[in-house]
Amino acid sequence: MFTGLVQAIGRLERCPDGLRVRTDLAPLALGDSVAVDGVCLTVAERLTDGFRADVSGETLGRSTLAERAARGSRVNLEPALRLADRLGGHLVSGHVDGLGEIRAIERQATSWRLEMAWLDPAYGRYVCQKASVAVDGISLTVAGCEPDGARFWIAVIPTTWAGTTLQERRVGERVNLEADLLAKYTERLLRAGPVPAPAGTGERPISSAWLAEHGWD
Repeated sequence: MFTGLVQAIGRLERCPDGLRVRTDLAPLALGDSVAVDGVCLTVAERLTDGFRADVSGETLGRSTLAERAARGSRVNLEPALRLADRLGGHLVSGHVDGLGEIRAIERQATSWRLEMAWLDPAYGRYVCQKASVAVDGISLTVAGCEPDGARFWIAVIPTTWAGTTLQERRVGERVNLEADLLAKYTERLLRAGPVPAPAGTGERPISSAWLAEHGWD
């Protein structure tokens, strides 16, 4: 698990047996998990200037890692969360849901406004105003969105802009997106049917109607 708070910037490259990440992020051990632009990778080999990671076709097909590695692009890095760490962002699994495309970048008085859209609009159902979303592994808050959530925008403060690769993104570029875990788990439970209330409590089962009545709309 991760928090979406970037700890370092590295450089991603292809190598004959996987991906190579050049970084001074330390200490890293074999088997450690590191979020690379929001994608959870495992340290398969420690190198003097970073580490090597194995990568599956599924991961390359669902993320931007292949194109970033081909260009030798800089990437956001975050080591896995420890139970004693502060959760300053939100819970991020490092399992990218899908790709998004940056539609607009606007410099504002005290921030940058980035507008983006899911390439698969179906994922918009996980986005709502003031919810969390991970963009290239960065924990960000949704400032606003279209009714279906397929298109949304975020406000990026100067600290985040300067400390991540967002400053290098351009209109039309693709980014890795991971929706909030809570939204996905809630959807899964509701699709499975009403959740029974504990016996003897007199409570109603949890359902769509129950959630709406309690402000989860």
